[in-house]
Amino acid sequence: MTTVLFCNLTAAPASPRERLSFNSDWRFIKGDPPGTGDTLKYENIKPWVNATGPEFAPGIPPLKRPEGTLGEDVAYTQPNFDDSGWRKLSVPHDWGIEGPFKQEYPGSTGKLPWWGVAWYRKHFQIPTSDQGRRVFLDVDGAMSYANVWVNGQYVGGWPFGYASWSLDLTPHLKYGAENVLAIRLDNPEQSSRWYPGGGIYRNVWLVKTSPVHVGQWGTYVTTPEVTPPAATVKIQVKVANEAATGAVVSVKNEIYELDANGRRGRQVASSSTDAVSIAGPATGNAEATLAVKNPRLWSVEKPQRYLAVTSISEKGKLLDVYETPFGIRKIRFNPDKGFFLNDQPVELYGFCNHHDLGALGAAINTRALERQIEILKEMGGNAIRTSHNPPAPELLDLADRMGILIMDEAFDAWAASKQRRSQADYARIFPDWHEKDWRAQVRRDRNHPSVILWSSGNEVREQGSPEGHKISARLTAIAHEEDPTRPVTVGCNNVQAAFNGFQKTLGVFGYNYKPKEYGRAHDANPGLPIYGSETASCISSRGEYFFPVTDDKAGGLADFQMSSYDLYAPPWATPPDWEFKGQDEFPFVAGEFVWTGFDYLGEPTPYNADRTNLLNFTDPAERARAEKQLQEVGRIPTPSRSSYFGIVDLAGFPKDRFYLYQSRWRPDLPMAHILPHWNWPDRVGQVTPVHVYTSGDEAELFLNGQSLGRKKKGQYEYRLRWDEVVYQPGELKVAAYKNGKPWAEDAMKTTGPAAALTMKPDRDRIQADGKDLSFVKVTVTDRAGLLVPRSKNAIRFEIEGPGEIVATDNGDATSFESFQAPERKAFNGLALVIVRAQPGRAGTIKVTAKSDGLTAASTTIKAGK
Repeated sequence: MTTVLFCNLTAAPASPRERLSFNSDWRFIKGDPPGTGDTLKYENIKPWVNATGPEFAPGIPPLKRPEGTLGEDVAYTQPNFDDSGWRKLSVPHDWGIEGPFKQEYPGSTGKLPWWGVAWYRKHFQIPTSDQGRRVFLDVDGAMSYANVWVNGQYVGGWPFGYASWSLDLTPHLKYGAENVLAIRLDNPEQSSRWYPGGGIYRNVWLVKTSPVHVGQWGTYVTTPEVTPPAATVKIQVKVANEAATGAVVSVKNEIYELDANGRRGRQVASSSTDAVSIAGPATGNAEATLAVKNPRLWSVEKPQRYLAVTSISEKGKLLDVYETPFGIRKIRFNPDKGFFLNDQPVELYGFCNHHDLGALGAAINTRALERQIEILKEMGGNAIRTSHNPPAPELLDLADRMGILIMDEAFDAWAASKQRRSQADYARIFPDWHEKDWRAQVRRDRNHPSVILWSSGNEVREQGSPEGHKISARLTAIAHEEDPTRPVTVGCNNVQAAFNGFQKTLGVFGYNYKPKEYGRAHDANPGLPIYGSETASCISSRGEYFFPVTDDKAGGLADFQMSSYDLYAPPWATPPDWEFKGQDEFPFVAGEFVWTGFDYLGEPTPYNADRTNLLNFTDPAERARAEKQLQEVGRIPTPSRSSYFGIVDLAGFPKDRFYLYQSRWRPDLPMAHILPHWNWPDRVGQVTPVHVYTSGDEAELFLNGQSLGRKKKGQYEYRLRWDEVVYQPGELKVAAYKNGKPWAEDAMKTTGPAAALTMKPDRDRIQADGKDLSFVKVTVTDRAGLLVPRSKNAIRFEIEGPGEIVATDNGDATSFESFQAPERKAFNGLALVIVRAQPGRAGTIKVTAKSDGLTAASTTIKAGK
């Protein structure tokens, strides 16, 4: 029987479930112990590893592991092994970001040492009071090919480095005594096209439950009917009974409002389901339908959330309490009008982002992710594509809270490898693991209101083959078995994928870099929604401008940097303006996901390999050095180790492109932006084009008070250009207009020489928890306080008080300076220092920046408990 109740304030029961952070006090070492050889190579241990996760492969008989104990002859698996000499650390941890950078390492993966084998071991106690409970190890992500032992006994493994997974430790634990957990990771070389990181780089949890409990990701909350008077909320619960005997339980569901900080508010609905019988050991199902009156809908502008609290009881005894945040909202894609949220059209202003956090590497940090989203929202963005893998759970939590739409992507490759030499990417495990990984991802993420699309792949090689179409159809079917409420998509780079039948396997069709094909694809598939799943791939370096300026998108290269006139892109890609035109010509397009929101480690296109021809160099001395290298060794070593694709650089500083997108995505924000900077002593009397990005429709440009003309945007024009400006030092000023009225102004002045440093933290108050961060921007200025554009002064950082410097950066894709070093050269006037408080120590942190010949700067940050 199910009853539905409505009430105001009801305290939820205390939970017998515990979810404890398991991040601290690990020991770490690189490499296997001597004599291991290929004993633990994936191909040699598949029968043990692939038996993990049968619950994510329904309909397939569970695999039985071979007799014996895997790894019993490997010293690091044994509880009595002496690991006291290993490095002590906490996770999340990315060993690759620690470097060092090396020229001989591949630029495609960041010139950092992320590959190889490493071990983590942890000693921990389980109290005798936990006897009779189930104890699980939950890992949000470990890169990669993880295998786990407890007290010398093999527990299980999970190869996919981006997957979240759980293992039951219970049968192998010692109560009231020390236990030893050992985790081996193995990152094959040439297994990634970008920097993946290495290590237990996401959070780890120890979860304790009763034998009868809500299963892993065991609730599924949907809102099949949403109207202003009421919303129907359907809650499906999987109840796991891991006892030997059956159980008859009652399942209660309560719904609460959540405030913007995630605090529980009033109760808005409640239901009870009695007499749910579950055999032992087995899984049972319970279902409830509740009504929430006058629902507050989740939207981009007002991301209202609710909390479902599920309680399991047997004979009046509370066995489990499980919480599921969710949102009440409606989504749909219309083939002629795009995306709708709560019946309102919402254009997707989206970004593709890889998972690294710049100088912090792949190790997850919630504040660093939050900062990225804040920067993207300031630009006008409202969506993120998790390119090209399952995201950290924290990203989805933030998206729910901050009103960001998510395209939740799974794989960069299916059965056909993109690593044609090594075959070491996801194709290596696709046959055995795609269903488990895909189901696990959808189950984990399906309660997030921010998720609007499942993406089963990116530019997969199977787009053109009938066999590949079958794979796509199967992946779509799996997603819909787990969650029929959202469409499935793929980022397609094959033009024919919209016409050869591949498109029929998808609910929404994504084109990568095909703005001229939108119309033809729509005509051939009038019932299929279309969007830009990966767009632009414009390449630029913050603050770099090269002359003469050309509209040839293959231009703009010099000094291993890219000109920031935002006109340049690789052969397959386009400047932003071309994509804007495609969307405006074909307004049925639902929007776009730009490649990329932020620069990322690896893929430094167009500088992917050493050069065998002489490049452009603005410094004659550098050109001479490169010529000598070319003559002596036949090539010029390429230092580039991170991308140029980002609208925002690796340090989080906006490039000029930021303002081009802002002018389009925030049309009601009065703004204007001039480029380039105006420090060109070597260009006096020479033509130096000036571009203006503005949300206005026309603008007038002035140089030293003299008008250079007033220009108006024409159809399919997204920037205003004065291409014949003759450089003279002084002040450039633009006055922008909208509908004939003054709208916004901007100015660019010639500065004096570098004279001082300034510091500005993004937050001057942080939590003293060892996790919260302050990102401090350091600017090289002249005496008037203006940023000196081409300054590259060496800066030293000092810190006092209960804090520490986590990392430094400057956004230069060619720098080999260690991210952990307390010194950093400015790059075109800017540098970054990232600070955190020491755990449990409140107080004032003082950070100082010094540079020879410049006035030093300091800032203070308050750390509180």
